[in-house]
Amino acid sequence: MTLQTPADYRTALRRLDALAAAGVEGNAALEAEFRELIVALDAYEGQLGLLPIPTLPTSLAEMIELKRQQMRLKQKELAQLLEVPAGRLSQILSGKRRVTLDLAKRLYERLGIPSDFILKNA
Repeated sequence: MTLQTPADYRTALRRLDALAAAGVEGNAALEAEFRELIVALDAYEGQLGLLPIPTLPTSLAEMIELKRQQMRLKQKELAQLLEVPAGRLSQILSGKRRVTLDLAKRLYERLGIPSDFILKNA
């Protein structure tokens, strides 16, 4: 099976979902169709050059790094934006130093990091 168009892709996804919902275990024909759909979908996505879905940050350092990349800032520029010495920011990103309350406020205000994420991960 080869998928050629976006419509083929959507149809294959719907069929895969239907098979998964119905359960294919124990039925050799449906199991084979299920595997064939997975291979075809994977090949089509490979042709499109889709990037893998990035994992969400689980630590404050990862979130700060993600925001830095999204804003296209160098680490030194981010330190200036947050009004902290570059060395201190480096220590925070490496996990050697904790975030102060003042810095937490600036992370929220200037980088848009949700306050609950800061509190849970600081």
